[in-house]
Amino acid sequence: MKRILKPILILVAIAVVLWSFWFLYNKGAKKPEEFTAEKPRKENIVKKTVANGKVVPRREIAIKPVVSGIVTELLVEAGQQVKQGDVLARIQVVPDMLSLSNAENRVRNAEINVQNAQMNFDRNKPLFDKGVIAAAEMQTFEIALRSAKQELDAAQDALQVVRDGISKSTRGVANTLVRSTVTGMVLDVPIKLGSSVIERNNFNEGTTIALVADMNDLIFQGKVDESEVGKVRLGMPVVLTVGAVENASWDAELEYIAPKGVEESGAVQFEIRAAVKVKEGMTLRAGYSANADIVLERRDSVMTVPEAIVEFNAKGDSAWVQVKQVEGWKRTPIRTGLSDGLNIEVLEGLTYETELKGSRKVDTPEVVVEVD
Repeated sequence: MKRILKPILILVAIAVVLWSFWFLYNKGAKKPEEFTAEKPRKENIVKKTVANGKVVPRREIAIKPVVSGIVTELLVEAGQQVKQGDVLARIQVVPDMLSLSNAENRVRNAEINVQNAQMNFDRNKPLFDKGVIAAAEMQTFEIALRSAKQELDAAQDALQVVRDGISKSTRGVANTLVRSTVTGMVLDVPIKLGSSVIERNNFNEGTTIALVADMNDLIFQGKVDESEVGKVRLGMPVVLTVGAVENASWDAELEYIAPKGVEESGAVQFEIRAAVKVKEGMTLRAGYSANADIVLERRDSVMTVPEAIVEFNAKGDSAWVQVKQVEGWKRTPIRTGLSDGLNIEVLEGLTYETELKGSRKVDTPEVVVEVD
């Protein structure tokens, strides 16, 4: 029995050793690489650059008063539509004491001059009627009286303007009424009822009563990096996407490229503007952040392949792809066109039925989910 058992154990040991070698060899052997197969597709190729900015009205007008005083009435609020000439606010004038005193003194002096001219006229009128004095001399007294009365009227008007901001000769265009100078939407009313305001003049911009803009005439205002500004041209189509409005885009047309750049954070930026084509029924608000895709070139319904599977030479003027054969892959030259960074246009060398060598397949380990 012992003589039989011993050879059996030896054979078993040899078999285990041989199996171990075979297992380790198979485990360490490199598996042949496998690749996915790609076919050319008909797609649109769009080469574009992106600019960041915001949507703003083309003309945003700040409405300012022509007199200083206190706001006694506000007739509009933000979001309201107004027409040119509509009254936005009413102002109560707070007169300057020095100007008021000078205007009152002017009125008193004018009254004295009228009294004096009237006395001279009344004294010489009977003499003229009797023929004692000539008509030319009497005409002098008449002109003096008329001039004195005219000066009195002017002084009284000036006093009323200083005191009330309005005169009897300009009552239809009262300075105390702040009117809109354009037709559009009120974007903001930065003052409150009872606020003091300053008139606009040569030395002061004045207090803004309201901001008014035409929201049907909008532009995109953004900046392009110096590395991209040389690729854009006036009239190029622009597609705007607004972060605040999902699943929507607006067409625009590039109308301005700044001739001078501005350095920001170490990079030179050039301002651009594009006229936005507003869609009926869709609202854009002033100040929306937006991204502008500036279309540099476009090809519609052309043969494309993923750019990742195309091989280029060092100069970039020749390209190849790996075409599937009966056994293995064959390196085949092609002529390429426009690229958007992901896909590239194929001009010659392929058909839509050609199978191409794609990306390498990666074994994904199975995930076992334990359910309690």
